[in-house]
Amino acid sequence: TMGNWLVNHWFSAAVLAAWLGINIYLFTYYFLFFDRDERYFYTRAILGSALAWARASAKCLNFNSMLILLPVCRNLLSFLRGTCSCCRRTLRKQLDHNLTFHKLVAYALALFTAVHTIAHLFNLERYNHSQQATDGSLPAVLSKMHLQGSNKWLNPIHSNQTTVEYVAFTTIPGLTGVIITLALILMVTSSTEFIRRNYFEVFWYTHHLFLVYFAGLVIHGIAGLVRGQTEESMEEVHPHRCAQYLTQKDEDCSHDCCKDPEFGSIPAESWKWVLAPFLLYVFERILRVWRARQKVVVTKV
Repeated sequence: TMGNWLVNHWFSAAVLAAWLGINIYLFTYYFLFFDRDERYFYTRAILGSALAWARASAKCLNFNSMLILLPVCRNLLSFLRGTCSCCRRTLRKQLDHNLTFHKLVAYALALFTAVHTIAHLFNLERYNHSQQATDGSLPAVLSKMHLQGSNKWLNPIHSNQTTVEYVAFTTIPGLTGVIITLALILMVTSSTEFIRRNYFEVFWYTHHLFLVYFAGLVIHGIAGLVRGQTEESMEEVHPHRCAQYLTQKDEDCSHDCCKDPEFGSIPAESWKWVLAPFLLYVFERILRVWRARQKVVVTKV
């Protein structure tokens, strides 16, 4: 019955509900933030809603990347079982579902990677289209602002002779994004039951691409290609007041909006999410190696 199921699995259900709830909250909060925040008014003028899709999925990727290693820390789980010795048996039993949770988190990573990748493909196409535009529209004007100074650029594509493919494979976010995605695809596809049962070595060695995944994840955002208007610039030339003047500037400008807006990069923060669990996993692996090298004395056969 449902009552018996809840008695036996309430902890698993609570963890699953909390995990789903946090994912939904992070995605919704950051989607609305990047879709409405005034600092990204000009960024949205070029990218549209793809900005919000990319940033919201990035937050969920960070959250799930933080969790993915924890269920495979066997020594940590053993420690938790020991500390729960005074707790109910059902609570301790739920720790045995660690690999199920690991798989759920991996599926979430695959989903959010797909959303993030598709959104950024749209972003690259819109950046490139805006850079090549000569119609005097707001996206076209914003894309030429790199000519005004080092802090003025909003569009990371500074040439109208480039292609989306070139940017995807020559920038830090583009190249690391490709590497991360390939590593994730290989890890997920090699985790199928057929591969694990018949070609375990393939599964085992391919899963060590997690090192490539985490290295790429930490590096991915350091170039800061996605930018927003700085707080100081917002105070001087707020977009709601001054955006209209960007497309109709004249030589004898005398109003408050003569100054061009300035932009700053979104700081890389993936490392903040994954540093602690990654160090914990490194400690876990060191502990495993140390225990494997301990002498075993057979006292009785």
